[in-house]
Order: sequence, then C-alpha cells, then structure tokens
Amino acid sequence: MTPLDQAAAVARRADSAFDATVASLSAYLEVPAISCEPAHFDDVRALAALVRDDLASAGLDNARVLELPDALPCVAAEWMGAGPDAPTILVYGHLDLQPVTRANWRTDPHKAAIVDGRLYGRGSADDMGGWVSHIAAVRAWFAESGALPCNLRLLIEGEEEIGSPNLERFMDAFPVAFDADVMVLTDCENPSPEIPGLTVSLRGLMEVELTVSALEADGHSGLWGNMVPDVSIALMRLIARITDEDGRLTVGRVEVDDAWKAGARLVPLTAEVIRGGAHIIDGVDPLPERGIPAAEWMWRQPALTVVATTLPTRAVKKNALRTAASATLSVRLAPGQTVDELYSLLEAELMRDPPGGVKVDMVLGDHAGEGWLYTPKGPAFAAADRAYQASWGHPLIQVGVGGSIPFVALFGRRFGDLPLILNGVMDPQTTAHGPNESMHLGVFRKAIAANVHLYAELGALGKTGLRSSSEDSAEC
Repeated sequence: MTPLDQAAAVARRADSAFDATVASLSAYLEVPAISCEPAHFDDVRALAALVRDDLASAGLDNARVLELPDALPCVAAEWMGAGPDAPTILVYGHLDLQPVTRANWRTDPHKAAIVDGRLYGRGSADDMGGWVSHIAAVRAWFAESGALPCNLRLLIEGEEEIGSPNLERFMDAFPVAFDADVMVLTDCENPSPEIPGLTVSLRGLMEVELTVSALEADGHSGLWGNMVPDVSIALMRLIARITDEDGRLTVGRVEVDDAWKAGARLVPLTAEVIRGGAHIIDGVDPLPERGIPAAEWMWRQPALTVVATTLPTRAVKKNALRTAASATLSVRLAPGQTVDELYSLLEAELMRDPPGGVKVDMVLGDHAGEGWLYTPKGPAFAAADRAYQASWGHPLIQVGVGGSIPFVALFGRRFGDLPLILNGVMDPQTTAHGPNESMHLGVFRKAIAANVHLYAELGALGKTGLRSSSEDSAEC
C-alpha cells in the first residue's frame, strides 16, 4: 500500500488523537514566551526546551535547541528516513508570543479555554496551532505506518514577533537545519473556517515622521491667532491632503489586473466578516468598497495609519500657538512597491505648498521593509491543492495578508527558487496580536488532516517530480 493509499487511515488516526493534541497545545499556551519583554526571555527558552523534548518524543531525530549570542533560540528537528530520492519538506513556525493586556481579555490569556468551538489563549493560532498541527500529523504517520512518506525538517523560531532580527544569522550558522526541497510556512490565515487559504502576497511597511514647525516659542493664541500658523491644523491638513474622503491613502495606488480582481471578489470578506474580525462598534460600518473589492483594499493597495502625534492633549492644554507638531505615519506598501518609490511620492505631495507657509520636514524611519508577491506554480502547489481538497473539501484559495511578515520576505529572498507554501490556522475571527486571540477548532482539525495528506502528496512526487520543468518554478 502506498502512502497515498494510507493517508486517509493516517488522517483518521490523527483525528482520534485530536483531544490529546489540543491538550498538548494547551500546555504550551501556559508558557508566557513573550519575546519583546526581557522579563520573559527565560520563558521563551523554557518553551524551546519543552518543544525540543516533545519533538523527540514524537519520533523526530536530532531534536535540539539552536543558540546564538544575543538571540533567543530556535528549535530544530528532522526525520530523513524516506531516503535520498524523497523530497525534504521544511516546516517553519514560531513559538514566541505577542504581549497581552489582561484587562481586555475575557479569559486568562496564558491558560487555554474552549468557548463555542474556539480555543482561546495567546499564541493559540499565532502561531502555536500552526506548527502543532504538523506535530500531530507526524505522530499519526508514525503510529499508523511507522514512517513518514517524505523527509521532514522542523524549524521553530523564538523571535518572529519582534521581526525575526536574527533569523538570517541562524540560516547562516545552521544551514543544514534549513536544507529542503519545499518549504511550508505556517503563520498565515484562511479566509473563513470553511475555505483554506494559500498566502501569495504581503504588504511592505515603512514609518515616516512628518513634522511641521512655525515659531521659535509658543505664542499667545488671542494676540496672534488668525495671523500666525497653527501647526496642529497644518499637520492635519497635510495628512488630509494624502487621503480621500474615506481616510484611504491616495498616493501610490497601484493597478491590479482584472483577473486578480475577479478572484478577489470570490473571497468571503463580507461586511459582517470585517465587522466581526475588526471588532467594529455598533453604528459604525466598514469603509465602502467604491468599486474595488475589499480584498484588494486590504491586500494589494497601500494604506496609511497615524500611529502617534504630538498634538496637544487635555493634560497639557493651553491657549497658545505651538512651535511645532509631528505625526508618525505607518505606511503599508502594496506588494511589489519599493520603499523609495512610495516615499518619493509622499514627499512630493507633502512638501509642496505648505499650508499656512509652515516648514515641513519628513524623515524615513529605520525599520522599513518591502512587501512580497509570489506566483505559485508547479507540482508542489497542485499537490497542496489535492491535500486540502481531501481534508477541507475545498481547494486552496489564493489570499494576501495586509500586514508585513519579515520572515516571509527573508525566506523569499533566500529560498525563492523553492516552492513556498504559506498556510496556517488563523481565520478572520482569530484576533491575532489583540485581546481574546483564538483558534477555530474545526480549522485546527482540518489543518492536521491537510498536513497528513500534504506529506503523502509531496512524497509521491519524489524529489525530481517537484520540478517537472523550468516553467514550473515560482516567481517572486
């Protein structure tokens, strides 16, 4: 019996162990492995050690914690028993967490709780559920047949939530841990609990500090008002200049082809989905589409958010014209758009004809990164479609992510000649990075089964079958 013939039985085996898998994941969620807070660095290391031990107990070889100076660890393990002719799949995930504000949580953020078919807890879907779904598939394959249908490496990072600042150092220091024929990156979203997603684009990100100034010292607003520029008003007028009536960025919009638009209209991003996922309050509606699909607005067009200002507050109010005012603008770049390109367009618009004659200054922030746009082609993606059809009853639908995920761009740059399959266990109700993060248990169950079938489908192709022709290689 071939692995393809065995896959259904292995999936049933995994499903029979589902409660045990949820319990294992729940134990991980109790470790506050918050990578941005030094007080929790030891928790990141403790969770890495726990995961290492569990990978070894699952039957993987050489389970180890990878360490570098001035970095939080990665965990690595592999199983190469399928032989040299079988493909090697690298599964990437991350074990570190975003911080929490407990006052906004309905449950304890570091204790798993199941409510209405969802598992609540920080990291449940971002990203522990993603890579735990692979451990469950591995255990099921070993329990049912004693082997995997492909070679497998797992690499679980401890710094993704702080931008993966040392991941490339790990790639350089431990190249064997990343050596693979196809890569499965588990940190992405599905458009709904019923439809699986294959992520093919990310927006880039840059910060711009916009400052207007007019006076050497604060001036009396009664004496000089109407003849001296109010820098706060000038700042707001500049921001309004680069946005439309809905508050969307008008500068740097890109053309999107009609075929992509047609596909985007099939993505179930309804007003109800957006309202629920973004937690919009009663009486406020999502922004109107105005002839452009919601998916395009969220994934393929640049966007602007004002993340900080020096505008006067009630705590420091006074009847004075201020010397200067500034705002930090967080700008999402369209996939394929460069930082230099969009910054130049913003600069041309913001620096012309200053309102009230104020002095305008712009500074590009240090942490700027471009987006990622990928065209999935070839046998590996057809195999993934078959795997998801078998487990979800629906093929993968190509989706984007409106945010910026630095590790994806890094993998694309370092391993862009390999098939990169981006999936995960998030859905629009997950609230990743926010309060009450949760994972839909139905999605988790189907993700485990999808992994079972994916290993069989990729293994059946063989190493050479992953690339049947030069035309099958992906473009990114």
